[in-house]
Amino acid sequence: MREVLGDVERWRSAGEPVALATVVATWGSAPRQPGAKMAVSASGRISGSVSGGCVEGAVVEAAKQTLATGRPGLLSFGVSDENAWSVGLACGGTIQVFVEPLAGEVYETTRDAVATRRAIAVATVVSGAEELIGRKLWLRDDGVSGGGLPEPAAVHVREALAAGASRRAVISGSEIFLDVLLPAPRLVVVGGVHIAIPLVALAKTLGFETILVDPRESFASAARFPHADRIVSKWPDAALEEIRPDAATAVAVLAHDPRLDDPALMTALRGAAFYVGALGSSRTQEKRRARLREAGLSEEALARLYAPIGLDLGGRSPEEIALSVMAQIVQARNPRRTGLKRESRDG
Repeated sequence: MREVLGDVERWRSAGEPVALATVVATWGSAPRQPGAKMAVSASGRISGSVSGGCVEGAVVEAAKQTLATGRPGLLSFGVSDENAWSVGLACGGTIQVFVEPLAGEVYETTRDAVATRRAIAVATVVSGAEELIGRKLWLRDDGVSGGGLPEPAAVHVREALAAGASRRAVISGSEIFLDVLLPAPRLVVVGGVHIAIPLVALAKTLGFETILVDPRESFASAARFPHADRIVSKWPDAALEEIRPDAATAVAVLAHDPRLDDPALMTALRGAAFYVGALGSSRTQEKRRARLREAGLSEEALARLYAPIGLDLGGRSPEEIALSVMAQIVQARNPRRTGLKRESRDG
């Protein structure tokens, strides 16, 4: 939803109806996974994609029909090996796309959840009894819910939100798609040093919201960091209290100055960030850990610290070090795939 939200809001503000197409299932090879979205305005403008190929044309036509009739529908596209490449399904396959008019409380709730970095799961009936198709139930991570589906659907919504992954389920003969939207990944970089410049640029390329923290004006400027979404010119502890890193936030502490690094780590390691790393040699890390213990940081909190920061790729340049840091952040963000546990990395 994040990728189309800006366009959708502009179209709706101009009074233009919008249809939303969502990938709800794939078989075989597919470039977009369940949950991928494409918005289509009444005038035929599109945002996002559902396949990256010629399926889009058919979906646009179906979206226009949906806007004309007000009726949602499930589309199935079977792709043969002969034309799979042009559609983006390199090994052949099938995708299902649910198309519906975009309106009402569920959209507004989802939009607000994205804006406020709240996780939300939305269950939609995509096939089954005709009178139920398009009906929804939503649940936000603070327990607030709404919609009109029976309790069995609520159980599936809670499970999907807890797992943090979209899925399908069948309830009393009706198929529902459970669409889980998590906060966008975010990287907070403390210290506007040379390594921070390629790190912020790489994080932005990978889809992270980027925030630079440094109270020193000469280090933290828009000219120096054109890829930063936000620059906070405050001392790190105050800045992190304001930013409030959540479970979708990584914090990279790079200043290499205890006056900046230690307050940042004291605050970040006590919070919810999924990753906290600090630049420095093994000897620097030993001294840093001793200072943090003396300042009252628990061993449990210290065990969350990735230090020395980054995967050992053997790189030496700022760009290579930035790559090693982002590789470790991506690895930490996907522990189910890598088997990685969020443990101490004493180096």
